[in-house]
Amino acid sequence: MLDRRHFLIAGGLVPAGFLGLRHLMSDRPLYKDADLVDPGYGPLQRDPRGILDLPEGFRYRIVSWAGQTMSDGLFLPGAPDGMAAFPGPDGLAVVIRNHELTVQSDRGPFGRDNRRLELLDRGKIYDYGEGKTPSCGGTTTFLFDPARQEIVSQFMSLAGTIRNCAGGATPWNSWISCEETVRTAGHDQEAGIRTDQDHGYNFEVPATTRMEIADPVPLRAMGRFNHEAVAVAEETGIVYETEDRGDGLLYRFLPESPGKLQAGGRLQALKIRDQSGMDTRNWNLWRTIPVGEPVAVEWIDLEDPEPREDNLRYRGHDAGAARFARGEGMWYGNETVYFACTNGGYRRNGQIWKYRPSPAEGAPEELQAPGTVELFIEPDDVDLLKSADNLTLSPWGDLVLCEDRSTEVVRLIGVTPEGRCYVLANNRLRTEFAGAVFTPDGSTLLVNIQQKGLTVAITGPWSRA
Repeated sequence: MLDRRHFLIAGGLVPAGFLGLRHLMSDRPLYKDADLVDPGYGPLQRDPRGILDLPEGFRYRIVSWAGQTMSDGLFLPGAPDGMAAFPGPDGLAVVIRNHELTVQSDRGPFGRDNRRLELLDRGKIYDYGEGKTPSCGGTTTFLFDPARQEIVSQFMSLAGTIRNCAGGATPWNSWISCEETVRTAGHDQEAGIRTDQDHGYNFEVPATTRMEIADPVPLRAMGRFNHEAVAVAEETGIVYETEDRGDGLLYRFLPESPGKLQAGGRLQALKIRDQSGMDTRNWNLWRTIPVGEPVAVEWIDLEDPEPREDNLRYRGHDAGAARFARGEGMWYGNETVYFACTNGGYRRNGQIWKYRPSPAEGAPEELQAPGTVELFIEPDDVDLLKSADNLTLSPWGDLVLCEDRSTEVVRLIGVTPEGRCYVLANNRLRTEFAGAVFTPDGSTLLVNIQQKGLTVAITGPWSRA
């Protein structure tokens, strides 16, 4: 005879009608559960340099820092954030790195008083700011040599955007860089800032070894909102997007032509099947959605995907889309989209979700075989997880999560496929980790220490097979 849990999840779905009953009957404790703890690579060793504590056998090297003069003559911008790594020639990795800067920053690529602005073609700068207050975010590309653990060259690869936070790699060797802002064009007289363009878009940057700036073309059909990250399904070219808002949505972009995002497509928002406007944040004592039980979904078309007002999530929710608690990092692997919600859960310590696309994803047949979303972990324990941001999938199948908090403890957290957590690194500089990504050969974990403007390479006995 099947017990109640097996009855609910038989076939991989939880019928939505049972969700209310399930959360009322939940007895999952809101304190540390030994089943959620994994030994990982063992205890961290205190770093005498006061930068990174790592397990025994691991070491790190600072490979770049904000303010360096790059190969193109520009300054390496500060606030490094999301990254992706691609195979390059002769064993090199081509790494594209976001910079979460705004307008007219001394930490930007042009330097104080924009003295190096003339090094770039004006047509390659999305928001020139009349040449007085250019937008200073964007991306840099660097060629990294894992054998020598050093950067061979680095250069600006997207210019004139704002708050490039996270993004995602595509199967066709490019990086989608996301603006985490909805700033509109205009003149802020009090701040003395002029912006020539509306912001809040995604931009595509090719992974190339050539020292060149990408054409700054906003991917308008993918939506104008407070973007965070994207993930692209290899099999279909469908793009999934998170929104860094406390009441944000989870989006899906169906391109007209996979691999050609500028050609347009349809923007949609995720809805829990038979549950209009579901609140997945679990901010109440009893979970609306329990851990470990897949729930069937459907997708809602969104009209006017690039509104001038920041109202896309409100319109989507009114149409039945589910709400998520600050959607952050996102990664595709194992035919699964993993994504973080920074302040989900009763104690708002964070959630990690899994979306498994339908075998007929994006086609009418998906109504008969829907995709599912599953709350993978929600520890409700600061010792296990606090404020997950960027994330990546390791070569051996564990997730690596970047914590974003300004406290004594800021960590890289590993999560096994079974949902158990371990600490991989502690950042003693007490500032946000961002952009964790492995080099294509699996030897090196690159990660940013954002407010200090550092990119760090970590090596060690990675395999956990």
